[in-house]
Amino acid sequence: MTGDPYEVILHTLDPASPRESTLPDLDRKPDPWESSTQATCECLSWRGTLDNLTRRHAEDALGESIYRDFPVRARSLIVTAHTMLDRGLISPEELRTRMETIRDRFNRE
Repeated sequence: MTGDPYEVILHTLDPASPRESTLPDLDRKPDPWESSTQATCECLSWRGTLDNLTRRHAEDALGESIYRDFPVRARSLIVTAHTMLDRGLISPEELRTRMETIRDRFNRE
């Protein structure tokens, strides 16, 4: 790790992953994690924690810069984690630990 607080997020992308050249298929059924992410984002907006419009603007800005290689469908999740780091709500170490816990749980099933 380089000491960059966002390295924990950037490290999740497989370097061999190709960048999406088109928008994802909007008619497909979302994966369960996508539905859960959108529900979480809606709750954060409803409670006044992270407004949807603010998050969408951040998705556009960060999605074309620092997170340009991430899939479009993952950007809500990525930007939410980025915002939590920015606001000091979670440390990079805590985010890394939580991501490892979820990855372990996911790989057990």
